[in-house]
Amino acid sequence: MSWLWAIIVGFVLGLIARAILPGKQHQPIWLSTLFGMVGAILGNAVAGWIGVADTRGIDWTRHLLQLAGAVLIVFLGDMMYKAVRGERRQTT
Repeated sequence: MSWLWAIIVGFVLGLIARAILPGKQHQPIWLSTLFGMVGAILGNAVAGWIGVADTRGIDWTRHLLQLAGAVLIVFLGDMMYKAVRGERRQTT
């Protein structure tokens, strides 16, 4: 069941990250989901390093760090995706 939650959270974070970033992102939605999952893992790691991973109530700081990680990974992933796939699509 934890994999299902990871996919759902990754999907939501990937969509929010795509909405936050300016311009059009070129990667497919499944890749945004994977980037969102990686961003959530990165945000959890940072939250653990700074000591805010487990707090009473809703972990707003951890959630914001997850979103920031997702935005960063989606941005970098989109740049890599365009570099690898974008040039091939433009030439055909």
